[in-house]
Amino acid sequence: MKTITLGQSDLRVGRIGYGCWRMAQSTPKQAQAKIETALSCGMTLIDTADIYGFSEPSKFTKEPDGFGEAEAVLGQVLKSAPQLRDQMILVTKGGIIPPRPYNSTYDYLTGALERSLVRLNTDCVDLFLIHRPDLSTSFAQAGRALDALIDSGKTRYVGISNFTASQAHALQMNMESGLIVHQNEFSALCQDPMTNGILDQCQERDMTLMAWSPLAGGALATGRIYGRFNEAMFKRVMSTLMRLAEAYDTTPVNIALAFTLRHPAGVMPIIGTQKIDRIKDSANADNINLTARDFYDLIEARRGEAMP
Repeated sequence: MKTITLGQSDLRVGRIGYGCWRMAQSTPKQAQAKIETALSCGMTLIDTADIYGFSEPSKFTKEPDGFGEAEAVLGQVLKSAPQLRDQMILVTKGGIIPPRPYNSTYDYLTGALERSLVRLNTDCVDLFLIHRPDLSTSFAQAGRALDALIDSGKTRYVGISNFTASQAHALQMNMESGLIVHQNEFSALCQDPMTNGILDQCQERDMTLMAWSPLAGGALATGRIYGRFNEAMFKRVMSTLMRLAEAYDTTPVNIALAFTLRHPAGVMPIIGTQKIDRIKDSANADNINLTARDFYDLIEARRGEAMP
């Protein structure tokens, strides 16, 4: 798999990342097989968060609500196979804590990463993200926390998740260190980052967009629509994906991933499938080079009209 550099850092990663948001109910053995498969395919960025597993049964944490469980499962993998830690760029996130629901205070963020490190059985993560913006805490305080986490050696770099472009700018202006990534939803169905300033800012500031839900929560893999997507729009996008899949002799899933990879900002889609064969197959998206016309076909299918 080809590699990219995350923002203005020295972190080289495969163009597709692997996410652990559904790993809370895996056994450590099952989780290890998934992580090893992802790494063997070149998906060297492994993404998790302390909230992953919330509201699910706990096996490895003392939390009654499953908080931290996905991190703890991954921590069991790293405990039994410590050599895997050196093969990955490890990312975690903090700042979502129901029912508040978000907390980016200095004490909370610094403590949250310390607790994550314990669950993950590691001394340092490569990248720590504020998971969602806390509207009740100043950017000055949140920025001071991120700077402190880098200074303490608990993370090498920092970034943000689900921030607007203006929120990212405000936070960056209150920090000494640099934000190297945005993490936002981006897919053939959710194209907001192309119009709300996120991908513009990524190119302006040399930040990488880590695209969560690049298959629209699995809708583009199953072909089954759910709630928030308009049915007519969904059918147009799926029809275009299927047409392009036939032209490129691949699957609609891989065309959908290739769509995110095609953006000039250098987007990294993060897949979350729990099936070994799908992890392997998804790596093939790296070899698909959509033309500009193909890219615009999917943009126009989403919009339901030709570009002006």
